[in-house]
Amino acid sequence: MVDQAARLSDRVWSRYDRKEQMIRYGIYLLTVLAVVWAVKDIDIFWPWVWDAPTQIQNLGARMWPPEFARWNDIFQAMLETVHIATLSTVLTIFIALPVSYIAAQNTTPNKATLWLGRFILVSSRSVNTIIWALLFVAIFGPGVLAGILAVTFRSIGFIGKLMGEAIEEIDHRQVEAIQATGASKMKVVLYAIVPQVMPAFFAIVILRWDINIRESTVLGLVGAGGIGVLLQGSIDLFAWQTVATILLAILVLVILGEAITSMLRKKVM
Repeated sequence: MVDQAARLSDRVWSRYDRKEQMIRYGIYLLTVLAVVWAVKDIDIFWPWVWDAPTQIQNLGARMWPPEFARWNDIFQAMLETVHIATLSTVLTIFIALPVSYIAAQNTTPNKATLWLGRFILVSSRSVNTIIWALLFVAIFGPGVLAGILAVTFRSIGFIGKLMGEAIEEIDHRQVEAIQATGASKMKVVLYAIVPQVMPAFFAIVILRWDINIRESTVLGLVGAGGIGVLLQGSIDLFAWQTVATILLAILVLVILGEAITSMLRKKVM
């Protein structure tokens, strides 16, 4: 017994045994090889990488000080950006709510509508806002309408998915109680489902509006309206001081949007 206790006391504790350690080292090695292969395959021109700090310094010097001569145009473009975000969020609500209803397992009429709703949500989320914007610019031409539709189609998947999950998590006893009174399906939705998901609905919509503000700032790069139009035009003209002003304005807008959404979410949660 003494010898056994001595042997046990000499053992060093290890979190993983030898087999587990070999597996972990193998995973690390494969990860490193995958990274090296990816970096090698994308054909990076390394002299430009090493020269990047100098280029950043030169660009910063050309941007300073910011030029405020076009402040009125920038302010109007910022308002247009906010309008795109707001209108697209409102439009999304009318589309995403019915989709979330059929995409939730406990409210969808049948499997066909369930898969239809989920297909719409996945299709919306799988395509980036810029891609949507390119499509709608090709259809409707450059302008705010293309931007509104692009952000709307991107937002459907976000709001619809989160609202569908909120519907699936409701208390079914309230639904059964309303159904026991002989209420119609519409009344069941209005009096048993809607009250339970309203807090989540407001929080999700406010969060998406904040995201839409940030996404709307870059739509102009593809001609879909907003502050991005001025930004792209200034870059094309090498007006770097104006570019600096636009970037500062975008930063202020994003910070204000974050502050407003944080305040509103505290009110509804």
